[in-house]
Amino acid sequence: MRPPGYGETQPRLDDDRLPVVLVVLDGLGDRPVPELAGCTPSEAAETPVLDALAARGASGWHLPFGWGRAPSSELAHWAMFGFADVPFPGRAVLEALGAGVDVPTGIAVTHAALRTARTDDAGRVWITGRVAPDDTDDASRLLGDLTVRFRPRVVLTPLPRRGEALLALTGYASGAVTDSDPFFEDRHPWLRVLPRAEEPDAAPTAAALEALLREARAALRAHPVNRARTDRGLPALEVLTTKWSGARSPIPSFTEQNGVAGAAVTSTGLYRGLASELGMASRHLSPADDVAADLRARLAAADELIDAGARVVHVHIKATDDAGHTKRPRAKLDVLEAADRGLAGLLDLADRAVVAVTGDHATPSTGGVLHTGDPTPLVVAGPTVRPDAVTAFGEAPAHTGWYGVVTARELLPLLMGHANRAAFLGHRAGPRRTVALPDDPEPMIDPGYHRERTSGL
Repeated sequence: MRPPGYGETQPRLDDDRLPVVLVVLDGLGDRPVPELAGCTPSEAAETPVLDALAARGASGWHLPFGWGRAPSSELAHWAMFGFADVPFPGRAVLEALGAGVDVPTGIAVTHAALRTARTDDAGRVWITGRVAPDDTDDASRLLGDLTVRFRPRVVLTPLPRRGEALLALTGYASGAVTDSDPFFEDRHPWLRVLPRAEEPDAAPTAAALEALLREARAALRAHPVNRARTDRGLPALEVLTTKWSGARSPIPSFTEQNGVAGAAVTSTGLYRGLASELGMASRHLSPADDVAADLRARLAAADELIDAGARVVHVHIKATDDAGHTKRPRAKLDVLEAADRGLAGLLDLADRAVVAVTGDHATPSTGGVLHTGDPTPLVVAGPTVRPDAVTAFGEAPAHTGWYGVVTARELLPLLMGHANRAAFLGHRAGPRRTVALPDDPEPMIDPGYHRERTSGL
């Protein structure tokens, strides 16, 4: 402890600020499964590492947007990263940035994809599939010809996945329009593009995009590539669907918004794009088949990012979500047990950092739903975290934890508080109200400094 300053009584405070490592197991939450004796996969899995972390720390439920609200990964992360009150640019922007595509600002963009379809007796178009691995050449030619047809009204930039592109509508600023991609293909047909209710100024964008999609369908159905596909007994790639529309605009960086430097160990293009948009340092590691080895590599990369100056590091894996979407509960259980082995390094890391493990949403491994608003376990451990009575990882144990229900916008302030980085309410260190006490607020330079330096004094 350092002595007080001149005329002061309180000792000068030691700098014991800690880094934060947030591990997000995508789609971690689930529902009770009969074949797992009424447990969720997290409750039924053997997870000694996560159990030990729970015993050392405190637990709760992460409900990103409250009960019954089924989050998407991108919106959950946007809020988890401290941007809940900043307009979201649209996932199309993030996916394109993650693919290395330069997305212009102030122009409506959307994610476009070639799809197969059938038309029913009422004239509704039902999506039946997407571009298969053997369709790459056909899809490239179709998108290329659409690019020529629509230029200069539209710019179509291919994305890495088969038959997909970023579609930019030149001359239109608002991207606040609905999806034409039904997403729930067994429940909804190809959808009409409409302006979102909260932004009626997007009506011209919606009208232009609807006309464009109708024109694209006519061109695709008449295209020689699709006629040849039909002759070969293959389904025509006859519909262009759109989703995740938006527009890129200037936003604060992660550091500006939160006060500290953020970084990410990314697993997919979405998170690489998110890190790019928010100005976060990142290390991209493509997912490995061995989940345990994959997570060990990600934690090692997180350590390197901390050494390089990051104060909050996000570590993400998709394997838990992928397993949930198979609708095979034991597949998700197996992934969780492998992930637990890969997280062993967190036990040592929790001696010198605040570590948290949770999910961005629930992906039930049973039933006819994709994501749900069910709770996902949250555990936090570190030198400053007071242990509660929870000694096991999973939804049911976490329910009795001290944190109770934590929303996405509350997660980062919770972790910053444990990291001894909480913003001191009432203290104004900069123009923006940040989540954490800023690391590098703008200093006042001694007006005589430059004169003294140049004069040699």
